[in-house]
Amino acid sequence: MSNAPLSRIDGMTGARRHFRYFDFVMVAFVVILLLSNLIGAAKQAQVDFPLVGSVTFGAGVLFFPVSYIIGDVLTEVYGYANARRCIWAGFFALLFMVLMSVVVVEIPANPEWALASATYVIDGKQVTAPNQAAYYSIFGQTPRIVFASVCAFWAGEFVNSFVLARMKVMTQGKHLWTRTIGSTIFGEGVDSALFYPLAFLGVAGFTPHSIALLALTQWVIKTGWEVLLTPVTYVVVGWLKRREGVDVFDNNVNFSPFAKARKAAALPD
Repeated sequence: MSNAPLSRIDGMTGARRHFRYFDFVMVAFVVILLLSNLIGAAKQAQVDFPLVGSVTFGAGVLFFPVSYIIGDVLTEVYGYANARRCIWAGFFALLFMVLMSVVVVEIPANPEWALASATYVIDGKQVTAPNQAAYYSIFGQTPRIVFASVCAFWAGEFVNSFVLARMKVMTQGKHLWTRTIGSTIFGEGVDSALFYPLAFLGVAGFTPHSIALLALTQWVIKTGWEVLLTPVTYVVVGWLKRREGVDVFDNNVNFSPFAKARKAAALPD
């Protein structure tokens, strides 16, 4: 592994440059985003913690924050313009996943398969569920929640990337932990602040107070993951920068989410 000093380049150059590992990081970002929404979002988990008691949370919270961590890596290593490409790739992949889920769930099922039952043991009790009912409970999409999830992801990721890029310029690339954690505080804050009201405000059983408490709890948990994984972020960022040989600073990038990378890079901020 090379120990040569990194070449400092601006956002315009970074947007036009071919990177060795960018595609792999983008794939990791999209895969984690899709799987955390597909597998984790449908399950309500409950864990008993010492001194705290039982805590109920959406299982997706364990892995969804990793997409923000990879988003930090993308912006830190490859610059805002390249991170923007990944966010849009994730956005459209998420929309296609929703479309595919709706189509597959709504296709008429073979009665023999749909009515076949499987027995599960939950909390010491045997529960029997027909295949179609179980399939729908996992892959069925509630339009309002889907809308809230897509909007929250889009806004939160762009805020996260913008804050990190600006903080990197302000800190001259020093103190990586301040911008990874700082950007996550803002990005995850926007994500939680949008998702829970859009998804549950006005729904029976959800008061404004409970929604605010739920959003705050999820925000703290997601930000906590960023803090805990900061050493891992340092290792990954350092390794990628050494392998790519450059350090990107977004001094002259159009930060509009809708700007095309190459055209945006040519515009001063």
